[in-house]
Amino acid sequence: MNVTEAVASRRSIRAYTDEKVPLDVLTRVFDKARMAPSGCNFQPWEATVLTGEPLKALQAKLLPAERQEPIEYSYSEPQKSERYLPRLQELGAQMYGAMGIARDDKESRNRFVEANKVSFGAPVLMLIYMERLHAAPQWSDVGMWLQTIMLLLREEGLDSCPQEWMSDFGRLIKDHIGVSDETHILFCGLAIGYGDRSDPVNQFERTRTPLEDQVRFAGF
Repeated sequence: MNVTEAVASRRSIRAYTDEKVPLDVLTRVFDKARMAPSGCNFQPWEATVLTGEPLKALQAKLLPAERQEPIEYSYSEPQKSERYLPRLQELGAQMYGAMGIARDDKESRNRFVEANKVSFGAPVLMLIYMERLHAAPQWSDVGMWLQTIMLLLREEGLDSCPQEWMSDFGRLIKDHIGVSDETHILFCGLAIGYGDRSDPVNQFERTRTPLEDQVRFAGF
């Protein structure tokens, strides 16, 4: 698989098979991802990867848990903008439409949102965090590292789903994995596994803003 194929086939997978993910494959991916870009070579990213009983133990704590207050950070501010809200609404219509969940079926929608707590059935959960001293440039570095990981996972035939939603339970998660809430912020989870590509939630057509609305060229 070349880079173009990996980019095109990567999507947020929300249904997985029960096939186990070999440790040596994950180790190979994470080792390669160490070469992701990092301003000033700070490499601010840290992570804990769970599977099996440690993952089930975390999920048992998450299932009855309420979102924390105050939140780790806000990941949904753009929805207040008339420019960005329609993009969110379009995604919701496509995703819930693919699953046959009506707009007014709040119970089914809430049940699907709660599936975040078990990472949509993924057998592996990567939890990504960083020291609180890091600022916006280092958050960008973590994003580039994660994208590198997600593309390398595709090269290995694996799928993933980044879960900023996990930050709503940051303190609970950090306590479970032995990371200090005083010194670290939980950025997100990353569900990892072999996606069930036949599931409708993994098949809906994804849309992106036209290139001309995102990039301007000058001097060519």
